Amino acid sequence: MLWVKAFHIVFIASWFAGLFYLPRIFVNLAMVPEGSNSERERLLLMARKLFRFMTMIAVPAVLLGLWLWLGYGIGRGQGWMHAKLFVVLLVIGYHHACALLLRKLERGASTRSHVWFRWFNEVPVLLMVAAVLLVVVKPF
Repeated sequence: MLWVKAFHIVFIASWFAGLFYLPRIFVNLAMVPEGSNSERERLLLMARKLFRFMTMIAVPAVLLGLWLWLGYGIGRGQGWMHAKLFVVLLVIGYHHACALLLRKLERGASTRSHVWFRWFNEVPVLLMVAAVLLVVVKPF
């Protein structure tokens, strides 16, 4: 079980690294001056590659978490785990929102400002803090 838990933590940390950085690329994309096509294309390429990597990392992170929960019963039936599973659903939703935003940015259809993306970039920090506090403190 310790191996599963250790790899779960590694994959979660890697996934969150991507969730922290991808919106920073979005900030930069929102700030690209009109006509700077090479800069825009370079940032889009970085965003696409990072999103692909994040998705490949997210899958084992979630599967290992399910293994810990279903296979070993960690937190089953406890309130903190129900709250953490809700946070996990929010993280998956945030990941999906990043995909939708990336598609809009690729099409040039995003009307969001760099300031909006800066605020959007703070969401995974709050989700990670919530998940860690729920797992470590187990408040209920």
